[in-house]
Amino acid sequence: MPTKTHCPYCSLQCGMTLTAPAPDAPADALPLTVAPQEDFPTNLGGLCAKGWTSAELLAHPERLTQPLVRDSRHEPLRPTTWDDALDRVVAGIRRSQDAHGRDSVGCFGGGGLTNEKAYQLGKFARVALGTASIDYNGRFCMSSAANAAGRAFGIDRGLPFPLADVAHADAVLLVGSNPADTMPPAMQFFDAGRERGARHVVVDPRLTGTARRAELHLQPVPGTDLALANGMLNIAIREGLVDHDYLAERTTGFEAVRRAVRLYWPDRVERITGVPEADLVAAVHLLAEAPRAMILTARGAEQHSSGSDTVMAYINLALALGLPGRPYSGYGTITGQGNGQGGREHGQKADQLPGYRRLDDPAARAHVAGVWGVHPDELPQPGVSAYEMLDTLGTDGGVRALLVTASNIVVSAPRAAHVTERLRALDLLVVSDFFLSETAALADVVLPTTQWAEETGTMTNLEGRVILRQQAIDAPDGARTDLWIMRELAERLGRPFFSDDPEVVFAELGRASAGGKADYSGLSHQRLAQDQGVFWPCPSPRHPGTPRLFTVDFPTPDRRAHLHPVEHKGTAEVPDEEYPYYLSTGRLARQYQSGTQTRRVPSLAADGAGAAVQLHRDLAQRLGVGDGALVQLRTRRGKAVMAVEVVAGIRPDTVFAPFHWGGESNANLLTNPVLDPYSRMPEFKVCAVALDRADLADPARPTDTESEPSHA
Repeated sequence: MPTKTHCPYCSLQCGMTLTAPAPDAPADALPLTVAPQEDFPTNLGGLCAKGWTSAELLAHPERLTQPLVRDSRHEPLRPTTWDDALDRVVAGIRRSQDAHGRDSVGCFGGGGLTNEKAYQLGKFARVALGTASIDYNGRFCMSSAANAAGRAFGIDRGLPFPLADVAHADAVLLVGSNPADTMPPAMQFFDAGRERGARHVVVDPRLTGTARRAELHLQPVPGTDLALANGMLNIAIREGLVDHDYLAERTTGFEAVRRAVRLYWPDRVERITGVPEADLVAAVHLLAEAPRAMILTARGAEQHSSGSDTVMAYINLALALGLPGRPYSGYGTITGQGNGQGGREHGQKADQLPGYRRLDDPAARAHVAGVWGVHPDELPQPGVSAYEMLDTLGTDGGVRALLVTASNIVVSAPRAAHVTERLRALDLLVVSDFFLSETAALADVVLPTTQWAEETGTMTNLEGRVILRQQAIDAPDGARTDLWIMRELAERLGRPFFSDDPEVVFAELGRASAGGKADYSGLSHQRLAQDQGVFWPCPSPRHPGTPRLFTVDFPTPDRRAHLHPVEHKGTAEVPDEEYPYYLSTGRLARQYQSGTQTRRVPSLAADGAGAAVQLHRDLAQRLGVGDGALVQLRTRRGKAVMAVEVVAGIRPDTVFAPFHWGGESNANLLTNPVLDPYSRMPEFKVCAVALDRADLADPARPTDTESEPSHA
């Protein structure tokens, strides 16, 4: 019987149907075949190469099906029983907390966890472990956009409208996003808009597949997106394109913003960003004169030490033009990870409780503690952010025992060599995964988990649409769900009130989120199985859900959106004589995140593409390299070696490296962990880099590892 479910990869959560092979299928047939759902609203029959090949991982020969332990750091991992593995974990937790306090045990989650798992992980940390030390890899992805949206709108939902609305917008400004590669099925909505006559502007230092389809491509100096947005607002004000009626009726703060952007006159912004004044003016008129317009940002604008303020600058522009809440108009951010939206709503963040409640809010603590059956005073206070936790692993006052769920920190964290050293310094590292990732390879205990098609759970896609991903196949013997693992550990720790039934956990999540900004209390597995997803907030079973936010007002105390003045500060590092170029990082079409899954799919690697750094042809000529040549990239934090891909459509002062590989090709050996002061997002998107031909590079040449980065 075919099973309707959803893709395991990005935030589109494309609808797909999984079918088991016929009884007479050959022995080497895949355990499931994949077909797209023609009527699911976010993909309408489309799938990318990753979705089409997703079932290839279910019977992969490298699949983990037994717990693994090591008897000392000098011995290899070996198979063991589940009882032995779990007893070792519990013993390590108790040793650490007895010697160093409750916060010495930490949890690190992932944006790919189902809502049930993300919720349960937050509850497990705070109730079973009693620790404040929990955060997740979504801190590296969506935190800046979430912070800015919360300050401006009072709520964070990536897209406050259905993705299909993009097709009806007459103008779209897309900042730091390349959906043509990162989520190809979404491009049908952009393409449909252009076929209707819509005009698109893309802001990106590279001429990406998305930028090639746009009417106007703005190529700013990396790290200058905020100045660009302020300059566009300056032009809108100067040329009488601001919607003053909207500002007066629905917002506060415009006068302070107007004063702040007076200094961002167009020729100054051209000098800062490198974008010609004429293109700036054209982009503003294109947006302001369109009957329906959208501004969309993504990681290119957000993964900076000023990412929150950069997003705020684009929200200011959207509000000044009167876009949020208008039909087929508004501001949105394009969430990346599969459950990047739901994963940041229900408690695996350091400062958060379910329903997008704040952990330091007494009323929120009382409500959630009541659902959990504990006293509010038992709940710890907020902990530190992801990188701040990783930076102090194994130190006095830091986490000494770390439980990692669905995250490959060794590849995905900035300043990766330092983070790897800190992981090695732990007294206990426990990793739950279905492959032996680079992080799992360092672990003292590895717990094999089920994959997406082997379990049921809910996800929340980039639109805020909550969907049900249904089990289609049994898990292999030896693999367990993350919910089962948390239940077993909690029972051994004396907290025997955790369920491993995803439907039961989701119902509890609904009660815990009731009355919060991300209210799921009207949802159930049964309802989601009958619908094509329901948009939150959905506060009762009879509520239809909320596909579009802000149509009447904003969920702030005064029911208005709030503009905030922000200033361009530049990047933490700029090129100099020693490190003369900008390095930017990002995703490729045929890979996903840290590559733990996609690097193991033969058909995705069939084209031979590995880690390749993109160089402008002029830079390649200066270095004396061509396609396929090896170069060493060097920053103040480390070195990496990659092949060269010569391109014409990138800024000559900028190189682009994908972040899907580990080992010597790990782009995050190079990246800068300086943090955004609001979101605590590291500055993944830009740092200063030097390049040398690998055959001429000095292997003994040190990097400036003694220079500790600022965390401000």
